[in-house]
Amino acid sequence: MNVTRSLVSVVDDDESIRESLPDLLGEFGYASRAFASAEEFLASDFVCQTKCLILDIAMPGMTGPDLQRELARRRQTIPIVFITALEDETVRPRALEQGAVDCLFKPFSDTALLRALEAALHRN
Repeated sequence: MNVTRSLVSVVDDDESIRESLPDLLGEFGYASRAFASAEEFLASDFVCQTKCLILDIAMPGMTGPDLQRELARRRQTIPIVFITALEDETVRPRALEQGAVDCLFKPFSDTALLRALEAALHRN
């Protein structure tokens, strides 16, 4: 039986997130790649293969919302789950309004992340 695992890409400037999330995603049964910046993700060969993007909102250089707009400009529709350490109650509604599947505040639970990923990957 040949099972293809969906690729989930993680874009976050926080090294601890880039190290821990891929392990958790593997436990959930997903393939994953981690990138330190939006620019690094865009320059990679994984943009077209990515089935879901876990994306930090606040990063140096190109921010998460900037990357979301760039992907839309390129007509690349990748479901996005934003993650953020920003403690601002306007962040989540704004992210959802702009098309994100979910916006999770760090630290988030494994269950919340899995629920957001399942929603993203079953969105058609």
